[in-house]
Amino acid sequence: MLFSQVLFFAGGWVFFLKQLFKDYEVHRSEILLVFSITFSLSCTMFELIIFEILGILDASSRYFHWKLGLYAILFVLIAILPMHIAYYIVCTIRLVPQKKHARMTLTGVAWCIFLYFFWKIGDPFPILSPKHGIFSIEQCIGRVGVIGVTLMALLSGFGAVNCPYTYMSYFVRYITEADIQSIEKRLIQTMDMIVMKKKRVALAVRENLRQAALNKNQGGFFGMFRNVATTGTSENVSQLKGETHALEELSRQLFLEAVDLHNTRERIEESKTLKGKYFNFLGYFFSIYCVWKIFMSAINIIFDRVGKVDPVTRGTEIAVNYLGIQFDVKFWSQQISFWLVGIIIVTSIRGLLITLTRFFYAIASSKSSNIIVLCLAQIMGMYFVSSVLLMRMNMPVEYRSIITQVLGELQFNFYHRWFEFIFLVSALSSIGFLYIAHQQAPEKNIL
Repeated sequence: MLFSQVLFFAGGWVFFLKQLFKDYEVHRSEILLVFSITFSLSCTMFELIIFEILGILDASSRYFHWKLGLYAILFVLIAILPMHIAYYIVCTIRLVPQKKHARMTLTGVAWCIFLYFFWKIGDPFPILSPKHGIFSIEQCIGRVGVIGVTLMALLSGFGAVNCPYTYMSYFVRYITEADIQSIEKRLIQTMDMIVMKKKRVALAVRENLRQAALNKNQGGFFGMFRNVATTGTSENVSQLKGETHALEELSRQLFLEAVDLHNTRERIEESKTLKGKYFNFLGYFFSIYCVWKIFMSAINIIFDRVGKVDPVTRGTEIAVNYLGIQFDVKFWSQQISFWLVGIIIVTSIRGLLITLTRFFYAIASSKSSNIIVLCLAQIMGMYFVSSVLLMRMNMPVEYRSIITQVLGELQFNFYHRWFEFIFLVSALSSIGFLYIAHQQAPEKNIL
């Protein structure tokens, strides 16, 4: 366990430096440390799920490591990360005094506000038993689970719709080289106008400084008259700066549109290759899965259904009872569960890290990067804790015992129903947004 945690910690460290912050200078080593610890504790929980299926370590040892890991990651999610986020937000506010004790005081106040809302978020949901104390692990996991399951469902709903939309060549706009050249020509013209206006601003500022120095040396009544005359005939610097700012914003939009056109053109060329045809087939497969998942989510919500049997056990029962296939049920259930859970774990970690990386690149800057990466670590920890809650249903009953004991008397059925509801809302909303975006595209010829 110690070796694996060191390995996971090193993986989080490398991912932070080589992927997230490869375009930014790391100024705070504690941010790197906290992110790596969160990643290590999150992966350790998934490792313990695999150990439950394979029977690695003694049962009492697994129970101890479950308890230790959950308490550690809850402490990080509720205390360490929120306090760091609050501190860096306070440091970025200019109105806050630069004294250390003032910053620490405001950080403590912000953390108390977070604790209040974190506690109140669990009140509307039936997630707890009245037997649980204020500082019990169930109180914390119940509230973290609500936030994490909501994030998981939102990402899953959007991913289920966006994946076929991205892979299928049916949704690709037809782009020609003339379209790309037209956008690039407008971008070059805009950049030339920006350079010309900045040059005029620089010349106007230099002329104003020269006249001010000349008038200061001459002084008297004639100097004041000369100052008024030259000021009236000089460039309007503030107006030029406003026009330059507008052109710079236009250049950003044109640049993003040019990048989008290049990417679309590359997708058109790639769709003609063997790899493109393979991904196009995957797009149709995921489209069928998306429709089926939305339909089943709606049925489960309407009839208030929650699966009682894991998919492996259910599939084994079908194979034995209906198909007449005879094999070692216990052995193959364990093997299939191991591979199924392993695939879910790997895809969950990979998908979340890719999403976090894209989100970070989209909104991060040199000033806000520290705060954003801490928020991403918070999301990552809550996401993985919630994954354990939902993944419990994918495991046979004999492998759930320790997980159920550690997590306590949580309302597991509630989390599955909540996931189905948020997934359905997210998927239908994503369909609507993507449909509107696709309809507003300038040209939508089908390949």
